[in-house]
Amino acid sequence: MERVRRPFQGVWNVVRFNWPFYLLSVGLTLLLLLSGRILDEPHRGCTTIAGLVLIGIALLSSLVTFYIYDLSGLYRLHWSGQCPPGACIVNIHAGFDETSALLQERFPDSELIVFDFFDPQRHTEASIRRARNACPPFPGTRSMSTSNVPLPEGSADRIFVTLSAHEIRDSDERIAFFKALKRCLKATGQIVVTEHLRDLPNFLAYTIGFFHFLSVAAWNKTFREAELRIAAKCKTTPFITTFVLEKHGTAS
Repeated sequence: MERVRRPFQGVWNVVRFNWPFYLLSVGLTLLLLLSGRILDEPHRGCTTIAGLVLIGIALLSSLVTFYIYDLSGLYRLHWSGQCPPGACIVNIHAGFDETSALLQERFPDSELIVFDFFDPQRHTEASIRRARNACPPFPGTRSMSTSNVPLPEGSADRIFVTLSAHEIRDSDERIAFFKALKRCLKATGQIVVTEHLRDLPNFLAYTIGFFHFLSVAAWNKTFREAELRIAAKCKTTPFITTFVLEKHGTAS
């Protein structure tokens, strides 16, 4: 039976893992609106307008987040493709894992191996720590480093990295990570990477928050340096992109 997500689960996760930014936005908005009540014109009008603009940005961001994570069907995994019975599926994340149980349900006849690459010395985003504390690990989850996947060479049919690879902020570390994934991939295997991009739709939705995401040029460089080719690319929403990667020389 298909696992049902709780109402507003996605937008609530984003708010609680990034609550300092929301608190700062609320405080700044209140300051601007209160300033508008005590200042003389034209400053009164300017601060009031600025406060209303901040409210509008926060509402738009929340609505987009609700659409992506609660309405769009992202977690129905239609973008995950098909796997034959007995396939070896690997799911890799940074400690907040909402997809392993879903992958197990979608591919019940496959072997599922789950890895967590979080390193507190390298991956220092406070939101990651909050997410890890809020989400219990999937049973059997193993730890790994971003430079080594503890699997035999050429053993994985499909590797999923969903909304987590951007947490590897260092370019060289990210390239090494994808090289490690390629090593354990079968000749006909695929790596499925799903991410927000640092592009116009995400800027309109999240303003300066879009700097936390990577540009398509940065992803292309990472894949190229790791000697992986993009076999397919699709938009699951205007704000989410999925790359399907293969080893060079693999037929499409």
